[in-house]
Amino acid sequence: MNFSHFDAEGQAIMVDVSAKQPTLRSAIAEAKVQMREATLRLIRAGKAAKGDVLGVARLAGISAAKKTSDLIPLAHPLSIHAVGIEFEFNEQSPTIIVRGKVTAFERTGVEMEAMVAVSVAALTIYDMCKGVDRAIAIGEVSLLFKEGGKSGVYRREVRSDALSCHSYSQRPRFPRGTRRSQGPGSCDLVGGAKGGGRPNRHCFG
Repeated sequence: MNFSHFDAEGQAIMVDVSAKQPTLRSAIAEAKVQMREATLRLIRAGKAAKGDVLGVARLAGISAAKKTSDLIPLAHPLSIHAVGIEFEFNEQSPTIIVRGKVTAFERTGVEMEAMVAVSVAALTIYDMCKGVDRAIAIGEVSLLFKEGGKSGVYRREVRSDALSCHSYSQRPRFPRGTRRSQGPGSCDLVGGAKGGGRPNRHCFG
């Protein structure tokens, strides 16, 4: 296995992508934020002392995606065309699942942008709630889906107990007790599109 971020002498380099043709790229990543039941209820009720936890986390994730090349040394600066951040509640865990989708017409992929977006959104949830729950844990940051470029499509394999939404050929299934954030621009993946109608078939529509 060869790592493209090293030259023949083993020195770290930024990969030269200038000869590549731009293609439409997209990636979806997720991060899981586990907390006390009382903290989750506080967030859902919009009663956190610092205000709208998910609204601030959404903006943080969008901003972070655009700054990925400043944070990851060998990442390329990209012209991002769209960033979306969605939240899922699992009341049994209790956990908030943060999912982010990034899209760009570029010469290289946007996987890192999606993963940075959900990581910073998750950290923002911690920052907004640490006053009441310092035991909040962030984990399982992972790439769920990517398409575009020479390597084509990647879909992460789903464990039978996994709470994720990246099956694009069928309606997603969620464990009992899971609910969707009803913030601006969100959709209800359990009951269908916000306001009724047919159920959505993927996280971002």
